[in-house]
Amino acid sequence: MKRLWLVLLSLGLVMAFSVSAFAVDVKVGAEYYAAGMYLNKTNLADQDTNPSTAFFYQRWRVGTDFIVSPSLKLVTRFDAMERIWGGARGESAASAAAGYDTQSAGTKMENQNIAFDLLYAQYDSPIGTFKVGYQIDSAWGTIFMDSSMPRGTVAWSYTSGPWFYYLGYKVWDDKSLSAVTSTTTQTDLDRDKSALAIKYIGKSAEGGLLGGHVRDARFKTPTTNTTNLLYYLQPYAKATFGPVKVQAEFDYFWGDNPKDAATSTDNRKLELIAGWIDATVNLGTFYAGGTVAYVAGDDPDTTDKIEGHSGIVNGGIDWNPCLIMFNNDVAYWVGNVYGNAYDSTSTNLSGPMANALFFQGRAGLRPTPQWDVMLSLSFAQADKKPAGVANGTYGTEVDLTGTYKITNNLSYMLGAGYLFTGDYFKGDESLQGNTHKVDNDYMLINKLTLSF
Repeated sequence: MKRLWLVLLSLGLVMAFSVSAFAVDVKVGAEYYAAGMYLNKTNLADQDTNPSTAFFYQRWRVGTDFIVSPSLKLVTRFDAMERIWGGARGESAASAAAGYDTQSAGTKMENQNIAFDLLYAQYDSPIGTFKVGYQIDSAWGTIFMDSSMPRGTVAWSYTSGPWFYYLGYKVWDDKSLSAVTSTTTQTDLDRDKSALAIKYIGKSAEGGLLGGHVRDARFKTPTTNTTNLLYYLQPYAKATFGPVKVQAEFDYFWGDNPKDAATSTDNRKLELIAGWIDATVNLGTFYAGGTVAYVAGDDPDTTDKIEGHSGIVNGGIDWNPCLIMFNNDVAYWVGNVYGNAYDSTSTNLSGPMANALFFQGRAGLRPTPQWDVMLSLSFAQADKKPAGVANGTYGTEVDLTGTYKITNNLSYMLGAGYLFTGDYFKGDESLQGNTHKVDNDYMLINKLTLSF
């Protein structure tokens, strides 16, 4: 497979760079935000050592296209000064282990200074568009389950009228022998995937289907066979009916989690599902909407199948339905928010939604073109409860946000969220004599955004 893609890459590069460059136009777009956040509880357990946190943070993102000709360009993007004002600079455990940060090709420390995320050549040929280099992956259909992540990719796409076709090969992690990984004693210990998609875009509706294959051999050893083979199908649809906009997505992943000879773990099948439906009605100055989302949890009573895996199927980092619950900004800047007796293997309240059934209703006002005020009520509960947990309710959250457009390029947002914490976060009460308690939580946030 690697050899095939190397040949295709070579042919693509020959086609792309056979075009002469006489002059280069530069197109620049950027976004800068500075925000302040106050979170009353950094842990949902009712304990005296549970501190609040408050800080300011920022990020500058710059995208630059070097346009060689109408059909050829080099696309770049970097993030800079992504840090807490006056805060300590350092690496996170997840970034250090993976070698890259959340939604970045660079590490967390690099993003605190400057990290390039995108760099790819794009050639629009008569037989389609070719893109080679680091580009956005894991963003498809609706925003649900999207985690826009830069990955090394060779991609081809073609548009014919309302139809769009896509074929891509993506390198997720590479552990081949190199000057950096000089201690590697095996070959092909990589994680990569291929993707094939078709999409139809009409005047008032669109829909598509993405499918593909993932091979993960990062943990394979000479004595164990832990190569995960995963397949996926992700259909979606969007439609507009007068003032009503509806969108839906279904995500189905299946495959094998093979036996590990070292630990005698039995073979297990992977069968993971997620989906959502979202509707919004726009009545001029007033709008309202609702969302139902679902991510399957792992059934503790089945030993031959994995029905839930937050590392594979979740609500996505791009989708932030609440200010506290399942919000990636909380996970990235504050960290994971757990309850009693929970750790990194448990469902946490911040970050991508996993093992959950989620409902939300919302209503908003736009009294002037500059103002947008929205109130939302959200409820979530666990799809599958861990052993010993008597109640699967994550909680109910009320959020109020207001955004004022100061100019066409500058806006200011102010928000407040209150979480009525559910009993899920009491943890395994059977081990603690049924004495666990949880605290409600609230957040205040304000954010200034400049874009051009």
